[in-house]
Amino acid sequence: MTEYVVRFFLGGIVVSAFAMIGDILRPKSFAGLFGAAPSVAFATLSIAVYRHGAGYAALQSGAMMAGAIALAVYSMTVCQLLIRARATALPATLISLVVWLIVAFGLLAIFGAGT
Repeated sequence: MTEYVVRFFLGGIVVSAFAMIGDILRPKSFAGLFGAAPSVAFATLSIAVYRHGAGYAALQSGAMMAGAIALAVYSMTVCQLLIRARATALPATLISLVVWLIVAFGLLAIFGAGT
């Protein structure tokens, strides 16, 4: 029970801090970027270090980085399919999902970020 309370408060504090940073930066579209993923990742890694140690948190951060790179490739693929290939949203996202999986698991296999 106490772990959930710690997660709640730590997550709230970190999300608020990143939201303030995002509010200061221009353009305002950065506010969403700074309010979501970095703050949740920081809170999750903090709890992972506390519960399982730095080695486990290092593995988790490697997996997070692989996922972030794969998400960037996914986003670029969706954009290219929608704009250049004139695909509709459903096929573009389904094809890009396969690309995301290949990139994410490929990076994990190459760099050994798995457990």
